[in-house]
Amino acid sequence: MAHTPKARMTNPAYVLADAGPAIQNLVKATRQGGVDESILELVHLRASQINNCGFCVDYGAKSARKNGVADEKLFAVAAWREAPYFSDEERAALALAEAATRLADASDAVPDEVWDAAADHFDEKQLAAIVLMVAVTNLFNRLNVTVRQPAGAGF
Repeated sequence: MAHTPKARMTNPAYVLADAGPAIQNLVKATRQGGVDESILELVHLRASQINNCGFCVDYGAKSARKNGVADEKLFAVAAWREAPYFSDEERAALALAEAATRLADASDAVPDEVWDAAADHFDEKQLAAIVLMVAVTNLFNRLNVTVRQPAGAGF
């Protein structure tokens, strides 16, 4: 018999009436930076993988596919450094997403070489969108992992 996980509680973003719309406004803001939607989707997916957020990985993969990300990239995003499918621009965004997600893993969490590589491909507005996407993804991950929001479930 298959195990059907249940969330511990309703997602906090929807328990507190103002939180959900505020977070959705942050997500909308990430779309105002001029970054290709597929790059934002890859950033979201990679941060969610790092944080072991099953709900966000599931949702992120489906959303990425819907927004034109090829299956080969979806299947290889966890190993993007070794996979041939990613452009230099995507690699720079993924490296920034990883560094900004793993803040506690190094004393210089986002080293200059990671930032400079991203800045070589993206202007300030685009960098703002990527950094905000990473931050919002980490927020979603922490909410969903804490309440054990199951993959494939709605809120």
